[in-house]
Amino acid sequence: MPAFTARFASDGEIARWDELVLANPGGGNLLQSEAFIDVKKRYGWTPRYLVLESGETTVACLALEKTFPVLGTLWYLIKGPDVGDAAAVIDALDAVKELVRRERLRVFAVKIEPDLVDDERSRALFSRAGLVKTFNIQPNDSTAVLDVAPDERQLLRTLHSRGRNAIRRAQREGVEVVRMPADEDTYRQMFAMMGQVGQGKANVALRSYDYYRRFWQNFADRGQGRMYFVFEDGAPAVGAFVINYGHKGTYKDGGSIPRRKAYGDSHLVQWTAINDLKAEGVTSYDFCGTPPSDRLKDTSHPHHGLGLFKTSFTKTVVDYVGCWDLVINPVAYRAWSSIGERAFRQLWWRRHRQPFY
Repeated sequence: MPAFTARFASDGEIARWDELVLANPGGGNLLQSEAFIDVKKRYGWTPRYLVLESGETTVACLALEKTFPVLGTLWYLIKGPDVGDAAAVIDALDAVKELVRRERLRVFAVKIEPDLVDDERSRALFSRAGLVKTFNIQPNDSTAVLDVAPDERQLLRTLHSRGRNAIRRAQREGVEVVRMPADEDTYRQMFAMMGQVGQGKANVALRSYDYYRRFWQNFADRGQGRMYFVFEDGAPAVGAFVINYGHKGTYKDGGSIPRRKAYGDSHLVQWTAINDLKAEGVTSYDFCGTPPSDRLKDTSHPHHGLGLFKTSFTKTVVDYVGCWDLVINPVAYRAWSSIGERAFRQLWWRRHRQPFY
């Protein structure tokens, strides 16, 4: 396959961005979507729409951009580039670096985050190419993934016995899952439940209510997101926001109140969402975050409890390669990695009470 070339997308390509992203080799990712871009534009990031081309392969690639005094500009290729295997990623980054040079941009580093399974070969290729491994950002860099292609009866049989038994018990006891309207009341109730996950003791870093409201509404408006509740004594007890983006479903946000009466209610919410998304053409379902596969039984891990719930549906836990930095300006990058990034993240938090990335 010929080496990649990189360019900025045309206005026409930007106008049909979701269509291009969903045609990527890996099927696209919701964090490169039009709905998500609109959210990030409101929280300090500028979208740069890249097109990578190699032979007959065309890949849409979102770069989120921030510029810093003295250092220059950082590009964050969130969940990208979606070009195939690790070798193709290296070729694509050569093209991105050439684009930066050709356009005389002040990009000092490009942070990548491809959805590639973590293995020795990929890590070795990235290291030999000079990429620098850095901390992971997204919660689903290790995650439970369920193949939902089988029919409903067969799919239920494939679940872990804990999940299957919980679903059946909730059904027997008459638990009702309600699909909620995409409105302010729903969002307020959902946000209130999110802070109570794990009896209110789970290590869950919430963004602001306005961030979630914009996120949920954007996906709902495009027919790509929906909210489900279970009520107990007339009040919301369990909530989940799920996304269908192409053939991928994602359990994006969840919340619940402590000490609920119904057993299996949260499992039935997931089961209802999964089967609804199957009707929309979804073939895989990402539970969006677990401990790494080698720490699933580690009770000290902050996501141990969430991992137990999610792996009650599937034991398939995928570890992705996570975040790596392509260094373009070594001097600026040394300043960034030694003190700049930490300082700007702390400053951003103090000013906005929002995570930096």
